[in-house]
Amino acid sequence: MKLLLGACALAGVLAVGSAPVLAEQYGAGEADNTGRNVRDRDDNTLTPTDQGGSAADRDVTAAVRKAIVDNDALSTNAQNVKIVTVNGVVTLRGPVETPNEKAVVAATAEKTTGVKRVENQLEIKTH
Repeated sequence: MKLLLGACALAGVLAVGSAPVLAEQYGAGEADNTGRNVRDRDDNTLTPTDQGGSAADRDVTAAVRKAIVDNDALSTNAQNVKIVTVNGVVTLRGPVETPNEKAVVAATAEKTTGVKRVENQLEIKTH
């Protein structure tokens, strides 16, 4: 039993002792923005943080997301596009597999109750 407790204590010390090395190796809390999409740096481009705060905008975004996710014919990329709603205007961004998917996602958003207009910024993924 003492041997088991000693092994557990040693494992805990080793785990705690290795944490500072990993923190130093990876920048100790610094944000890594190297993967950030270049177009998202433009202040005129909507990102999910620009989502409208009204209940109506949140409801529209949720309804569009549900309709897209419920369409099993769409690829995972299409089901995961960014949807940002501000004052009833839905902006769609992200990659889709085909021109047909681009059209289906946009049409799905357009026919959702509460949508005034759709800004289709979807991109066809190149392989």
